[in-house]
Amino acid sequence: MKRARRRARTTALAAAGAVAAAGAGRAPPRLGGGQAPAARGALPPATAPVERTTLVETRTVDGTLGYGTARTVTGGNARGTVTWLARAGTEIARGRWAYKIDNRPVPLLYGSLPVYRTLSAGTEGPDVRQLERNLGALGHTGFTVDEAYDAATAAAVRRWQEDLGLPETGTVAPGSVLIAPGEIRVAERKAAVGDRAGGALLTCTGTTRKVSVDLDVEYQRLAEEGAAVTVELPDGTTTKGTITGVGRVAKEGRGDEPTTVAVTVAVRGQRALGTYDKAPVEVHLTAGRHADVLAVPVGALMARPGGGYAVQAVEDGRVRTVPVETGVFSEGRVEISGTGLAEGMKVGVPS
Repeated sequence: MKRARRRARTTALAAAGAVAAAGAGRAPPRLGGGQAPAARGALPPATAPVERTTLVETRTVDGTLGYGTARTVTGGNARGTVTWLARAGTEIARGRWAYKIDNRPVPLLYGSLPVYRTLSAGTEGPDVRQLERNLGALGHTGFTVDEAYDAATAAAVRRWQEDLGLPETGTVAPGSVLIAPGEIRVAERKAAVGDRAGGALLTCTGTTRKVSVDLDVEYQRLAEEGAAVTVELPDGTTTKGTITGVGRVAKEGRGDEPTTVAVTVAVRGQRALGTYDKAPVEVHLTAGRHADVLAVPVGALMARPGGGYAVQAVEDGRVRTVPVETGVFSEGRVEISGTGLAEGMKVGVPS
């Protein structure tokens, strides 16, 4: 059903493009809902008003709803045996653990620097500040948050290790903690209980779902950071989103596939997403906004014998043909301009 709906939308866009092309002098398509134009002087079966409005031109592209690209977590320099691993889908916050080695929990701390050396009294550097910030967030204080690992820091580490049931060494060694920018979600187990700890243990992502789009570079101009979009879910419901990232490097397509750039869309209402993960979605981008224009239903357009378009103006029981120029098409309406047009005028449309 999803693919059928997308094919239908593609057909509709192609039809709109054909109408625009005809306005440039090409062979016009048949319009008016498949009905022939009314004979000269004959009233059309129905009418619609010419409206002054704002038309928003949109383009629909395919995307994937998920938790983003997964990263692989390894045991690093840790030695021992894996004795416990969190299940896929588990969300882990600061201070909690994703796995145990030799039955010792390896807790998650937030940051960007890996623990690449043993942190102990006398150590200095930004990795010390990162550790101290985490200790403070977990309720272990009594030290100054700076780049110096002093006796007060070591005391706080021992209290933290006591809470975790770990040996109270007052030091933090490589492989004893897991570092990530924030809360994580386990995507997949890569090891099993009983495996050695040095290899890949699991993959993880962030905990917030977002939409990833491989956008044809032809439409890159439509994707600006901060721009609002609408995301349509597989069940047809919609939610609002915001473009938060546009790739700077294009990915060349294979064969007939287009060259694309990666676009990321943040979704405001996570609850509205239900339980969808790795789900196909549609993203509606705004291609253009045409304000204060005259518009009529697309069915009001008549192809003129010599090329171009016209509408049938209905006034006081009479019909006259008014040549028009077409503009943007949006949601079944079309922008028109021409001499003799006015807001509120009635034009003929199919019944």
